Amino acid sequence: MTTKIRRIKKKGFSKTFIIIIAVILNIIFSLLMGYWSYSWLPIQASEAAHYVDNLFAFETTIGTFIFLGCSGTMAWILVFNRAPKYDESNGEPLEGNLKLEIIWTIVPLLLVLGISTYSTRVNYKLENLGSKIKYDYGAEVPFVEEKKVFDYGPIDVISRQWNWEFVYPNGIHSSELHLPVDKKSNFRLITEDVIHSFYVPAFRLKQDIIPGSVITYSLTPTKEGVFRLRDAMFSGAYFSENQTNVIVESEEIFYKWIKETVKKELQNGLNPAGSLYQKRLRNGNRGWATVKPAPDPKVNDAGIESRPHDS
Repeated sequence: MTTKIRRIKKKGFSKTFIIIIAVILNIIFSLLMGYWSYSWLPIQASEAAHYVDNLFAFETTIGTFIFLGCSGTMAWILVFNRAPKYDESNGEPLEGNLKLEIIWTIVPLLLVLGISTYSTRVNYKLENLGSKIKYDYGAEVPFVEEKKVFDYGPIDVISRQWNWEFVYPNGIHSSELHLPVDKKSNFRLITEDVIHSFYVPAFRLKQDIIPGSVITYSLTPTKEGVFRLRDAMFSGAYFSENQTNVIVESEEIFYKWIKETVKKELQNGLNPAGSLYQKRLRNGNRGWATVKPAPDPKVNDAGIESRPHDS
């Protein structure tokens, strides 16, 4: 009898030891996944990127721990609690486990509160989103004065199906967005048709642009280079072509560009969707139904469609 009790205790101790080792390995691997997650993202090119990447790594760590914990529990049950071969009898009629139900409720609650608290703190630190003014669609776009302090702007970011146009304070129009490095720039986000989205992966920032609204938005680029602005909101047949470059340069080069560009005459800007639509018409206008792309924007600097970009 004593020997049998010892075997039961030894068996229970072995299972406890295995669970402890499994939890430790889970924690280590989850932390490694959080560390590795930084390499999955584009280069950091704005003040916000560091905070967003840390939040992403934090969520990746927690998500990995939960996934491996749940998968490991199911694997444990399949290996150690499986019925014997040819056993077709019903399992024990277990009903309720208050301790397990409390743990299964409290732990997810604490995790969700932790993630939401961290996310809220990051959002308050960024302070990108400013005011939002509504106006009658089709009427003149109202001027919105941003109360927050910024170094340059406001720059009007005008989105269409499917091209971008940027209007600077001195009246310059361009197809590519030029910004001074390490300076907080302010934007007025405007759409002339449907919902679009201002998204620069290297900046880790995304803001939807709503018809009938002027949304003020600010960001601080911290790395010189050429980065890609993409429309992250599906807006029709050629929405994948609704991209352009964001050129971040030194303050000296930026103001030199301003001085030179203001002297240029208006010309047709970048409009890849328009070129594809013309090709469609030449081929008999066959294929999916689509609206006609907006005309080429009239800009002082048309930009370079094939310009290499960093991210």
